[in-house]
Formats: sequence, structure tokens, C-alpha cells
Amino acid sequence: MKNLEQDCYILAVETSCDETSAAVIKNGTEILSNLIASQIETHRAFGGVVPEVASRKHVESITLMLEEAVRQAGIPPERLSAIAVTEGPGLVGALLVGIMAAKSLAFALGKPLIGVHHIAGHIFANRLVQEVLYPSMALVVSGGHTELVLMEREGSFEVLGQTRDDAVGEAYDKVARSLGFPYPGGPFVDKLAGEATEAENLPRAWLEPGSYDFSLSGLKSAVLNAVNQHKMRGEDGYQPAIARGFQESVIEVLVEKAIRAVRATGSRQLLLCGGVAANRGLRTALSERCEKENILLSIPPLTYCTDNAAMIGAAAYLKWKSGEFSTLELKAEASLSLEDWSVKA
Repeated sequence: MKNLEQDCYILAVETSCDETSAAVIKNGTEILSNLIASQIETHRAFGGVVPEVASRKHVESITLMLEEAVRQAGIPPERLSAIAVTEGPGLVGALLVGIMAAKSLAFALGKPLIGVHHIAGHIFANRLVQEVLYPSMALVVSGGHTELVLMEREGSFEVLGQTRDDAVGEAYDKVARSLGFPYPGGPFVDKLAGEATEAENLPRAWLEPGSYDFSLSGLKSAVLNAVNQHKMRGEDGYQPAIARGFQESVIEVLVEKAIRAVRATGSRQLLLCGGVAANRGLRTALSERCEKENILLSIPPLTYCTDNAAMIGAAAYLKWKSGEFSTLELKAEASLSLEDWSVKA
């Protein structure tokens, strides 16, 4: 265990996908700096993230991002307590850029290295804005993940349910493409759904009774089928109704299963996490339902919903407090287990 009477300054690095980010976090909650270099414009031309291009972009900017994060924080490098970095899950090539930079810095400065699980970071983005009460339930919705995670205590993670095929963010992008929108398509579908006056009737995938898993492949296929039918009939203006029908289907299942999981586990709080947490329809529906059910809901500001290093620093503080550090043998783990990453009791 570390001496918690002294302030802890963690320099965190995030390069798991298409954002290069560096941040300095004090005591797991105070953001001294948080820089993000997005690659959206680069990947838009390809209709999605190209792993090799993402890795090259990380290489181009990572050194400058680290230098600027430390400068803006006003903390001399020798006063840093540890270097944290996302070790997985994510794109292996992209993860390696951040890991090599973090390992080099940790070695040069003689500081501990902390490998962080990307989803733990998304969950603890909520800790940057308010206390987390335990036991707590996290609904993680992002481009690559859709999960319900139970935290019985600080630092423990149990995955109760997850997607069996497409993640929510992935499904949004595919539906957006079928409706003629560019990458990333989620914000376009969200906006169009909010403006629609009617909704296309689309299925809900509840799966087996009592299951907390999700499935979006059938809904995605139903959307494609609806689009093709409208096109064959020569109809125009069907996009808003499909966007609203799709969003209502996704949100209804997410909200219902999240509320059911909170009740079944006796959780004191529900945390919304991940890039799709920026979706206005989901934020509104979940807020209204939690207010009705008298459930405490935490949703991070939009800045901390998408990938950023501040959330990695917040999660790394868990490992700092318990003295669980990574060696310089740290590797990129594309399918890193969240449960295995849990802090030892």
C-alpha cells in the first residue's frame, strides 16, 4: 500500500483506438491537464478506423502530447508519482505506441508503470465528477463494447452481461452508413431521431428471460431490410423514422436491462460510461427512468465520455493505492479481461 498522505500525480496515456491523449491527474480525481488529438477527420475518408493509419497518427503526436500535458499541469517530471497507460483492450498497433512511450518514460524517470484496462477507465470517468457509491452498476456503451458491470467494492469488476455481436456504437455507425451518413454516424442518427415525428417499427432483442446480454445484429439487419424496402418502393424521406425506430429499440433494451440489474444486485448507483454515453436520447431516457425509479444516476460530461487519458489516470489511481504496478514487460492485450484486471482485495 502507498502512503496516501502524500499527493499522487499520475501521467496517463491513452492510444487504444483513434484518439491520442495524455493527462496529469492528481489523487485520482483532479484533472491538471487533459489533451486529446482526434483522428476523426483522417478516418472519415475511409468510413471507419483504419488500424495502421491510427498507429501512425499516434506515433506522430504522442511525444508532443506528453510534453504538453506535463507543461500544462505545472508538475516537474521528477514529481510525477507514476506513469499509466491503456494496455487493452483496443487496436494492438495503437496500444503499442502508447505502451512503448509510457514504458520509456517510466524507465527514464525511474517511476512505477501502471497498465490500465480501457473499460475501467470509462467507468472511472465518473469518479472525475463525483463519488462512486458501492455496490455500483456500470452500463458501458461504446464503439467496441456494450456491457453491464457490477462493482461490489472499489476496484472490483464483474461483467454481468455483454453484447453477443455488435456493440452499440458499432451498430450506430453501420445504421448511419445505410442511411447515407458519414463516419462517425452516431451523432447523425441521434440528431435525426430527435427530429423525427414518427418511428419505424423495429424489433427489440431481449434474448433469454433474465439475461443481461445484448444483441444488435438482428436489429441492424432489420434496419437494412427496411431501408431496402423503402428504396424498392421508390419512397423518400424515410430516414428520420428509421433513425428514431432504431434508437428507440436500442435505448429501450439498454435502459430496461440496466434498471433490472441495479434492482437485482442492490446497487446504490448506476454509472453511464463510454462514447455512446454522449447520445442525447440515451442520456434523457436513462435520466427520466432513474428519476422515476429513485435510482442515483451518474453521467460524465461529454468531454469524458469519449476516449481520453484523464479517465485512464482516474482508474490507475486504484492500482496506485494498492501498490499494484506493471513491469517493463507490459504488453498490449487486445482482449484484456476486465475481471482479471480487478484490484486485489
